[in-house]
Amino acid sequence: MGVKMKKRCTAVVLAAGGGSRMNSTVAKQFMMLGDKPLLWYSLQAVERSEIIDDCILVTGKDSISYVKNAIVDQFGFHKVDRIVPGGRERWESVANAMAALGSSGRMMPNRDGYVFIHDGARPFLNEEILRRTYEAVQEYHACVAAMPSKDTIKLADEGGMAVSTPDRRFVWSVQTPQVFDTELIVKAYGALREKAEREGFEAVTVTDDAGVVEAFINCPVKLVEGSYENIKITTPEDMKIAEVFRERLL
Repeated sequence: MGVKMKKRCTAVVLAAGGGSRMNSTVAKQFMMLGDKPLLWYSLQAVERSEIIDDCILVTGKDSISYVKNAIVDQFGFHKVDRIVPGGRERWESVANAMAALGSSGRMMPNRDGYVFIHDGARPFLNEEILRRTYEAVQEYHACVAAMPSKDTIKLADEGGMAVSTPDRRFVWSVQTPQVFDTELIVKAYGALREKAEREGFEAVTVTDDAGVVEAFINCPVKLVEGSYENIKITTPEDMKIAEVFRERLL
């Protein structure tokens, strides 16, 4: 029996957000966590990974030269071979990265591998999460890191009144990375962009990559254990929690 060749794995790291909910004029991905910018942590996990082969970094158009010089070059993130401008919303940033995936200007175009889409505001990505999602995507073609919800969840109506309580056993909090066959996710985002062009930008309401796949591709998405420490930095309080996690993981 022949050895199965490893398919190319590309990380897409999203760092195009702002700092509005952080009460900061500095975009949150550039705020300091310890002695490194927040974005450094996820890029370091990608750089060290035995699974990830290369990386497309998405950031604000005005931040591209800063990110290249002050983060990618300064810290020697050699797997980052393309920095692309973000869009108005997260989905458009991912769509821009999908358009760059197979381009000939990359060190190795990824047309038949796997894509790991990760939010740069989640600093505690690690090899265990990458390994679990890598193993799952090979079997299911689409998977996301997630964790069972610790809280009881209520669904509300428009007036803020509780209308139902889902069984907590089946409620998961979704994280990133979200991982897909290259061909599948490129096709899904292509269909989404067509919808936006046809019906208007505001017609797009998806908030994550799995939602795009669920809407446009007939492929179930597998939930894979992430980590309760794999938090997304959104508010100043999150940054305080991240400091505690960082100290513990040193």
